Amino acid sequence: MPKGSDHGPSIKDDETYEKLRDQGYSKGKAAAIANAQANPALHPSEKGGRAKPYEEWTKDELYDRAQELDVEGRSDMTKDELIDALRNG
Repeated sequence: MPKGSDHGPSIKDDETYEKLRDQGYSKGKAAAIANAQANPALHPSEKGGRAKPYEEWTKDELYDRAQELDVEGRSDMTKDELIDALRNG
């Protein structure tokens, strides 16, 4: 698919998706990040130094973040496994 083209309804922010792909992100991860940034209910920019450590998150919060990033197998993971998957994605 040529750059700048519409990736269909599954990609909510084509421009962000293309930038992430250019940076070497996989199609799945680029789509997950672009879609999270396009959704006002999600807050992907509220991470980094301002977010509390994953150990202080509830399991439900960790699961929601894993869902934003499309982590496979998240529904069967323990809290510690979710933390590991989010850190080592």
